[in-house]
Amino acid sequence: MYESDITQFIKQLKSEKPALEAEQRQGRSLLWDKQPIDMEERHRAQQSRVAQQPYVYQSE
Repeated sequence: MYESDITQFIKQLKSEKPALEAEQRQGRSLLWDKQPIDMEERHRAQQSRVAQQPYVYQSE
């Protein structure tokens, strides 16, 4: 059965570094896996937000 060079490389890499997938999952969780949003807290934060004035960079 044919295996591409990339498939062979990935298999070799996984055999040399068995913890690779766990490290990838850990890195992914740092950037992408977030806690669920508390809608009440989000609403409270939006209500307490101060509206920004238009043309903030224009000097008078």
